[in-house]
Amino acid sequence: MRRPVDDSQLLQIAERFGTPCYVYDAECIRRNSAAYRDALGQRGRAFYAVKANSNLSVLRLIAGAGLGFDIVSGGELARVLAAGGAPEDIVFSGVGKHPDELAQALDAGIACFNIESAAELKLLIMLTTDRLGSRAPVALRINPDIDAHTHPHITTGRAEDKFGIPAAEALDLCRQAAASPGIELIGLSCHLGSQIDQTAPLTRALEKMLELRATLRAEGVAIGHIDMGGGLAVPDGTSAPTLAIPDYIGALLDLIGEGDDAPELWLEPGRSITADAGALLTRVLLLKHNWARNFAVVDAAMNDLMRPALYSAVHAVRRLTQGEGDARIWQIAGPVCESTDMLAHDIELPLAPGDILALERTGAYGFSMSSNYNARARPCEALVDGGDCRLVRPRETQEELFASELEHLL
Repeated sequence: MRRPVDDSQLLQIAERFGTPCYVYDAECIRRNSAAYRDALGQRGRAFYAVKANSNLSVLRLIAGAGLGFDIVSGGELARVLAAGGAPEDIVFSGVGKHPDELAQALDAGIACFNIESAAELKLLIMLTTDRLGSRAPVALRINPDIDAHTHPHITTGRAEDKFGIPAAEALDLCRQAAASPGIELIGLSCHLGSQIDQTAPLTRALEKMLELRATLRAEGVAIGHIDMGGGLAVPDGTSAPTLAIPDYIGALLDLIGEGDDAPELWLEPGRSITADAGALLTRVLLLKHNWARNFAVVDAAMNDLMRPALYSAVHAVRRLTQGEGDARIWQIAGPVCESTDMLAHDIELPLAPGDILALERTGAYGFSMSSNYNARARPCEALVDGGDCRLVRPRETQEELFASELEHLL
């Protein structure tokens, strides 16, 4: 976590707000947002993937940094608007948009719908027909059948993945969209997956997008932008970055070229904006041993941070507490009743009960993927901005876990 928040301040936050607690560094979020904005310049736009971290305070920071927003649900649209995001700075992605969500976004006047199937295009045409004079700006998301060589759970651009329109069907569907009343075909889109650490798959996909754009242009269909999605890899804290933001964007812009005919490059970064701005603070509850392993059981769990269980994600662990401890190789385990509730493996640290640990680079897909499994309250969230630290989401209470349920007596 690259931030001005030192260990002593994190310890104070743990004492003040309790654990588990997510802590976000505002300056790091601004810095990462600026890196995209500066690298794109006047040749493109970045739309933050709200699913990575949808806290309203985080969204306000990103809006203030000049980025737009990539949403995948009506709930995310409502969040962005509540955080002060402008409709004209919103793109709507996702493989299964509900008709009510499409109508909600149409009424809001968003910048673009990333359409992923012929059925979805047909539905949007019907909705615009029902709204006389309404026009929906659309980009078709193409599945280029390119393997980004990332974890199979986070790849999205292979033929067998559920996302996008098969490349063989793309041209005909583009023609249909361009000829449809109420539809304005303004872009092409693709997304290869997450944790991409090389440019080769991206440039191959972009070449396919540019070829399709050239064919459409020859038929009189103008495509103003190509959306290459997101997915830039973030190091896990134990490795060095392999692809910097300027290099990643530069490779794509070089292929697009410059000139009046060049399309804008649109991107949808998420993890690379907020991951390294976050840490999850947790307290060691107890230490236990068996013949094979040593376990440090902490008060955070897989319901707070799902990524290690879901993707085998690695997060570096730092001991914040000073003093003596039992120096061993530890498995960092949560209290949830699942064998997969392991937050980190083979961590060599001196530990003692009561120690505060920080799991690094947890600012993306941390709280946003959290749940109430085992009837556990979700953690609190805090934001550090310079010398100021404030709670931006309180810890759930046990009463809140069932406050919305209706009791039916037999």
